[in-house]
Amino acid sequence: MAAYRVTPALQRVLHVFKHASFRSRCCVVTSNVQYSTVYDSSEKTFDKILIANRGEIACRVMKTCKKMGIKTVAVHSDVDSSAVHVKMADEAVCVGPAPTGKSYLNMDAIMEAIRHSGAQAVHPGYGFLSENKEFAKRLAAEGVTFIGPDTHAIQAMGDKIESKLIAKQAKVNTIPGFDGVVKDADEAVRIAGEIGYPVMIKASAGGGGKGMRIAWNDEETREGFRFSSQEAASSFGDDRLLIEKFIDNPRHIEIQVLADKHGNALWLNERECSIQRRNQKVVEEAPSTFLDPETRRAMGEQAVALAKAVKYSSAGTVEFLVDSQKNFYFLEMNTRLQVEHPITECITGLDLVQQMIRIAKGYPLQNRQEDIPINGWAIESRVYAEDPYKSFGLPSIGRLSQYQEPSDLSGVRVDSGIQEGSDISIYYDPMISKLVSYGSTRTEALQRMEEALDSYVIRGVTHNIPLLREIIVHPRFISGDISTKFLPEVYPEGFKGHQLSDSERAELLATAASLFVATQLRSQRFLGNLRVSSAQQERRRWELSVELEKGIHAVMVSRSGSTYTVDLDGKSVDVSSEWNLASALLPVTVNGAQRTVQCLSRNAGGEISLQYLGTVYKVRVLSKLAATLSKHMPEKVPEDTSSILRSPMPGSVVAVSVKPGDTVAEGQEICVIEAMKMQNSMTAAKTAKVKSVHCKTGETVGEGDLLVELE
Repeated sequence: MAAYRVTPALQRVLHVFKHASFRSRCCVVTSNVQYSTVYDSSEKTFDKILIANRGEIACRVMKTCKKMGIKTVAVHSDVDSSAVHVKMADEAVCVGPAPTGKSYLNMDAIMEAIRHSGAQAVHPGYGFLSENKEFAKRLAAEGVTFIGPDTHAIQAMGDKIESKLIAKQAKVNTIPGFDGVVKDADEAVRIAGEIGYPVMIKASAGGGGKGMRIAWNDEETREGFRFSSQEAASSFGDDRLLIEKFIDNPRHIEIQVLADKHGNALWLNERECSIQRRNQKVVEEAPSTFLDPETRRAMGEQAVALAKAVKYSSAGTVEFLVDSQKNFYFLEMNTRLQVEHPITECITGLDLVQQMIRIAKGYPLQNRQEDIPINGWAIESRVYAEDPYKSFGLPSIGRLSQYQEPSDLSGVRVDSGIQEGSDISIYYDPMISKLVSYGSTRTEALQRMEEALDSYVIRGVTHNIPLLREIIVHPRFISGDISTKFLPEVYPEGFKGHQLSDSERAELLATAASLFVATQLRSQRFLGNLRVSSAQQERRRWELSVELEKGIHAVMVSRSGSTYTVDLDGKSVDVSSEWNLASALLPVTVNGAQRTVQCLSRNAGGEISLQYLGTVYKVRVLSKLAATLSKHMPEKVPEDTSSILRSPMPGSVVAVSVKPGDTVAEGQEICVIEAMKMQNSMTAAKTAKVKSVHCKTGETVGEGDLLVELE
């Protein structure tokens, strides 16, 4: 019999054919957004995996584990005992009280949970212990597999100073800067002067925007050194800092890499992550509108070279800053699964969690570089419990009294770890979910994201959907003209919400008036009949007064079936809907245009809160008579905020710099509030004497709590 040689290409074809029957059954599908979890029953991995994390990433890992037939173990703090990831797991172990240092960062408790559960491997997710080399060493000592890179790679890439030196040796482009540890503020000023302003002060062991400050002069360098070292110590237990040249108006573009224990490594294309606030990402997309194939390949090859230089094995991300001329510079390597990994899964079809599990077990990669596609376009919006009107997003806390994800929409994926009734607390990251849209083109992906944001119901906490929606519809974002300075450049005075055009204002006023009338008509009926049988027939016309942003408009509403014609300011607007007032979402057609409006609240005084085009507007609708009488009602005098300082967010007081009797200058620091591991300096609004101090170091404060009074 003749001998036949099976080529690598033929092997891949046979592998696909062999497992074709599994592909249809084991593909994770969420409204047409899919990634392949091709389960090969003959490829043994682990029987049980413990996920050393919480929230959406814990849930995400569990979904793949279940597809692979792997049992899962959740760890949780006492306040997370009813969390979604706990309910999703096969087993759950409490590892301590709410503070992260006593629970999710408590290595002793987590190691005990591993022993108790008999888990063979641990997936760390991102954050917490995901890049902690000591945790990885302790797992190895217990014979438990860490689903991530080896400890030497974690150490080398986790230290920004060492990683930069390794990158230089691997011929990866690096940013000019000081390669050593900065000892004190004086040395920071000296180094900054040598490099040339502006400079970036950053935590050596940092990540996620923690411990990072930009300085444009000596004074900002001293202040940045103080805050960055404090944040670094609080977030990572390591206050070492480094300084490097800050590249003004750069793009933040990262390359996803995948490497096994056999020397194979791939780059899975790029993610554009330039839309940021306080060095934390807000909106990401894959691929980038900016890169050409040559630059993409060069960045990918350098990322793989760096991974091979540290013998990397797992999923990892190499982050770059890219200037306007497409020069790119190594920023850092994250030795873990990245928050924004779903958009890479969407355009490549790979399940990155499954790949990490296979690699950890010792299997080689199944793909080659030429196998990695760019199919379509994916966009991710990070939905946070934050107030976007305060510094583009200060944390908000509360309970989700109503919650409805837009996961039924085509091309939309929602990665979350919460549900209706869940609490958003000061102890953990305020992320609600990762909202992902996918389309064959960028335009289609953007349209789906817009629809998804309009259809996302979140009640009980302040959220950042108004900001997210404004970003994706902004002409600069649509054209791809973005940088890490996008938000401060587009909103130099801070985010103020959607600014209505004349036609949009007319739409909103007409919708509010129609909703008011529909509510009035519903209140007159019970079980489809008039409440008072002897009442006159239903009215067909209403004279109303609608107030929006201190502008009062006289409107006339006439009704024909489910359609209302609203005459206002010399215009006629037709509004039609099914008028299901019990639903959180209200689809309406306004002059032929489809809109999804949310009515957050309405009361007997005619006040209606409508979420329209992403932004919540306060509208007041009254009958003509009620509007006339309301003019005689006294107005509430606003509080004089220049003489008081209130906390803009929930958090803990880490420093108080004044005492009663002190004289403070305008802009002088009064206290420092830490929220979600970020430190925020609270300053005086005017020059005055301190009358009283209502907070102290170590105290927990809520949003709006009085901190200091001035005379």
